[in-house]
Amino acid sequence: MLIGLSSCKTVAIPNFNSQSKPQIPNYNKESSWAVLPTNYPEKLLDKEIEASNLLADVFYIYPTLNIENKDVRWNVPVNDVDQNEKVINAAIKFQASAFINAGKLYVPYYRQAHLRSYSNLENGGESALNLAYSDVKRAFAFYLEKYNNGRPIIIAAHSQGTTHAIRLLKDFFDNKELQSKLIAAYLPGISIDKNEFETICLMTEPSETGGFVSWNTFKKNYYPKDYAKWFKGNAVSNPITWDNELTSNRMDHKGFLYANNTIYKKALEVVVKDGILWTSLPHFPFRIFLIGKKSYHVGDINLFWEDININAVLRVESYFREK
Repeated sequence: MLIGLSSCKTVAIPNFNSQSKPQIPNYNKESSWAVLPTNYPEKLLDKEIEASNLLADVFYIYPTLNIENKDVRWNVPVNDVDQNEKVINAAIKFQASAFINAGKLYVPYYRQAHLRSYSNLENGGESALNLAYSDVKRAFAFYLEKYNNGRPIIIAAHSQGTTHAIRLLKDFFDNKELQSKLIAAYLPGISIDKNEFETICLMTEPSETGGFVSWNTFKKNYYPKDYAKWFKGNAVSNPITWDNELTSNRMDHKGFLYANNTIYKKALEVVVKDGILWTSLPHFPFRIFLIGKKSYHVGDINLFWEDININAVLRVESYFREK
């Protein structure tokens, strides 16, 4: 499954301030967490996960899942059954799972902003995103206090999750003492300035630690709308080679996770352009379903699932060698 966003049609949306806000999550309750190391989903990728021996932590922030045009809510309650089903069976299964071998996984539910927030910032969207981030920040602070115990951390996110992760990194890590515990930040799905942070740099080596990686994936030879405004000149990593190589060989692709829980290896090659990542049409049995698709935003992580899995473990190992 490729998960992500779709466009919204115009609907009558109530003013942000006229809606009652969903109840603030209590992160002391396990029910406010989609995943804790002691409460993993029964199976991820049809195999049991043993987290007790992992030396690092992964704090994952999921992407925009509330995209329905008819849903007029600005923010989703953390006890919304439909939303939480998407978190577990889409976001965690196809994104957060890429990090399960690198560290103990922590995934808080948060009062996520609706997709329309990005195109209606002045009319409620900014407030909705701020509300969502307040939960992420509170969850992370609680995680540090109760669960972390001085362990090194990977920050992983996608799309709206990356929007919040950028703020989280600035509030807790950037030019702060906790940066010494940052293994890496994986931040695909939102365009990021190369100099977004003061002391957290774009990483250009596979085993490098303490920095971030980011990419936004599109069909080869396609430039997205407003490319010059939103993407040109911004950070882009090669999620296959993890270095300054501008291209990759299909034989180097470690694996694409598809909806049938199969990882298809040597399926695609990429080209790093100015601010965006181009990918070839993946070579796998169901490639017909991707013909005509120009934006691969929804697959920013699962297109490179095994590549991320291997690289995250490598960076953890590198972090401990350096200490």
